[in-house]
Amino acid sequence: MSVNYAPILWNRQKKIYDRLMFGFMGLFIAVFIGLQLIFYPTITAETLIIRATGTLAFFMLHIILCMGPLTRIDPRFLPLLYNRRHLGVTMCCVALVHGVFNIIQFQAFGNADPLVSMFISNVNYNSIGRFPFEIFGFFALLILLLMAATSHDFWLKNLSPKVWKALHMIVYFAYAMLVAHVLLGVIQLEKSPVLIGVLGLGILTVTGLHVWAAILNKKQTNEPSERETEGFVRVCAVEDIAENRAKTVLIDGENIAIFKYENKLSAINNLCRHQNGPLGEGKIVDGCITCPWHGYQYLPHNGQSPPPFTEKVETYDVKLLDGWVYVNPTPYQEGTERPPCPIHSALKRLTKIEKSDGEANG
Repeated sequence: MSVNYAPILWNRQKKIYDRLMFGFMGLFIAVFIGLQLIFYPTITAETLIIRATGTLAFFMLHIILCMGPLTRIDPRFLPLLYNRRHLGVTMCCVALVHGVFNIIQFQAFGNADPLVSMFISNVNYNSIGRFPFEIFGFFALLILLLMAATSHDFWLKNLSPKVWKALHMIVYFAYAMLVAHVLLGVIQLEKSPVLIGVLGLGILTVTGLHVWAAILNKKQTNEPSERETEGFVRVCAVEDIAENRAKTVLIDGENIAIFKYENKLSAINNLCRHQNGPLGEGKIVDGCITCPWHGYQYLPHNGQSPPPFTEKVETYDVKLLDGWVYVNPTPYQEGTERPPCPIHSALKRLTKIEKSDGEANG
């Protein structure tokens, strides 16, 4: 969490991450150029730059798109997600180099303006096989530039998390256009089944991981339909919630996380106010619910971030009956304090009742 906006918070983890990232990028480019010189010994320096930066940027985009579902599948990938915006901005810079060199190489030496030339040099817009694939790459790059320019928390704060998240979800539209850009380019210029196969493998990896993560999320999110009196809904047995962890439930469109801690139960909205991260997948650290994505924290009994932070989420009523956890899906206003439901006393009463019933039957 941060109180004041700074260009980059250079903590130790980010420095290590960036060193590894730039090291990987350097190794990738070195290996790629080496292979190109072996198979295409007469290749020009400009073409090498275009191919190396384009391939690297597209590969980095695949990694970025895989980070989200990977963290859903295995929490050990969370450090990658924490630094995803670093990778995204760097990927955009690499893609920009690729685009600029393409325009210089193929569009800058004609009579028309280079950007205009991109749209009029190939007018086969009614042909799939000969469609000007550069157009897809151009508009995809514009989207990536927009996302990189608005990646800082300044824009997240001023646009609101909902609008900011919606804006950055168009990365999938950019990805679709880049797939078309690469596929048409290979068909028209390279005609290589190997490159088409590699592209297909990348698409299957991205879509497969997203489907897998969605299935896991569906299994982990409870959607109960059984209702009790006073609007409460039975969710699970109290033993099903691990200490300092949560059970997530979706009721009437309300995404709720019920946390167990210090022999108490509290329920808050599952969506973090930073980037709609899944609070229910986090844990309670030092008395605060900690979002697994970027470490934003909230107090479980009132949904408020500890001072001086000001983020707040909705809270809900919880009760415990016969060892079963119930929640009322009607939300209270963000930051409203609700008394936690005590676990020990409720289970103690239940034990006494069961013991009395046993003695009576005996």
